[in-house]
Amino acid sequence: MSHDKAKRGIPSKNDQFNEWYPFIVEAADLVDKRYPIKGMDVWRPYGWKAMKLIDALTHIEMENTGHEEVNFPLLIPENLLEKENALVARLKRAREEDVDPDSLRMDEEEAGFKKEVYWVKHAGQNELDIPMFLRPTSETAMYTMFPLWIRSHKDLPLKIYQMVNTFRYETKQTRSFIRVREIHFFEAHTAHIDEDDATQQIKEDLEIVDRLMHELCLPVIKAKRPVWDTFPGAWYTIGIDAIMPNGRTLQVASCHHYRDQWAKAFDISYENIDAEQSYVHQTTYGMSERLLGAIVGMHGDDSGLIMPPSIAPIQVVLCPMIRKNATADTISVANEIASTLRKSGLRVKVDNRDLHPGQKYYDWEIKGVPLRLDIGPRDIEQGTAFAAKRTGGKEPIPLSNIANDCLRLLQQVSEELRERAHQHMEHVIQPLPQISKVEGEWTFEGEILDGHIYELAFDGSDAHAEIIERLGGLSFLGDATEPYENSRPCHMTGNPTTRRVLLSKSY
Repeated sequence: MSHDKAKRGIPSKNDQFNEWYPFIVEAADLVDKRYPIKGMDVWRPYGWKAMKLIDALTHIEMENTGHEEVNFPLLIPENLLEKENALVARLKRAREEDVDPDSLRMDEEEAGFKKEVYWVKHAGQNELDIPMFLRPTSETAMYTMFPLWIRSHKDLPLKIYQMVNTFRYETKQTRSFIRVREIHFFEAHTAHIDEDDATQQIKEDLEIVDRLMHELCLPVIKAKRPVWDTFPGAWYTIGIDAIMPNGRTLQVASCHHYRDQWAKAFDISYENIDAEQSYVHQTTYGMSERLLGAIVGMHGDDSGLIMPPSIAPIQVVLCPMIRKNATADTISVANEIASTLRKSGLRVKVDNRDLHPGQKYYDWEIKGVPLRLDIGPRDIEQGTAFAAKRTGGKEPIPLSNIANDCLRLLQQVSEELRERAHQHMEHVIQPLPQISKVEGEWTFEGEILDGHIYELAFDGSDAHAEIIERLGGLSFLGDATEPYENSRPCHMTGNPTTRRVLLSKSY
């Protein structure tokens, strides 16, 4: 870290990421963690604006793919949680015993979210006959209503979504955006005529992920979770993981294919074209504020945040140089430029504070504003503004073409962020060292290094997977959605396979 940065109190991102991250989150005015409930941060205006801009991108994707927005109540009665717990317990047991879930009865066991929810047991001084809880997610609430909305095949597919706060009693160390107790949450729920139609929805969800992550300049890993890490209520789960600077993965989204398991539990059926009753097949697609945490971690540097232009609360900040006895009214000119830029759809701020320019630069650097325009008397005389990109690079741009040049420079910032993140991903993901059995003991033939994600060809058993996890101190993310082009020998069995499996340390 430079001496200048050290004096400002900014930890080194490379050397002290665990200290850098919480410092930047608060110094950039994203959240305030001093609210008197652990894990429930207060969103500051700047952070909330960034989150709402992420939401806006998601809204567009939902509307373009035929989803409709809903808003369900925050409270859910306890008997619905018991219904979910019984279903999850039965599916978990069926998976463990490798039997058809329909052959097992609905046992009332503690499972699902029961140990994570916040309970409401009184209304005023009165004890409630049926306790309620704050939603940890919305399957039980929504699927209670689905049978009332779905009667015929003409009602399908049903595609709805909502953006709400969810609540989970997180017992681990909390960390802003990454591990919190009140979660800003997006969830899409769909119902379909059959398994194939639901599978097509999962494909559409992953295409939405690609478009959103392109705007956020975040390369991600998409992996089908191993059976033991799949939500018991799902047939399969695809996790979407961002890569943090320290090589750990952060799950920012997930897709679940439920088949007809929830439909049978909640009696969600429809009359098919043959006038017979069939159960719907369902999917969910969820994301959370972890997206903002990944943006902070991936794109920031030792000077602060670097906001991707598509979700930057302020895309261009204008800093008029305020000097005594100057003949040019730099503030007035800056306001005129700002008006022009706003007409082009840009989010603009004029910093007309009477401060030393260095202080202004520091403030906007730490907030990660992608583009800064300096407006001084000499610039006005020359008909230019002096542009500085947050990713580096400075140049004068003519006032006569100011909007187009700002759009060009913002595009360069986005491309630079994507390139940096892609290079980081390529560096972090490495082949897993070969493993061999020597005198009855499994051992790696190379070193497992911190800060890396490992990939391997794998077609072994759960026992083989457990050996790899134990030896490497890593966890299986699952099968990458993009397998190897050609068969490779499995790390454990030697059998040829195209399965490309990923392992990491995760948040």
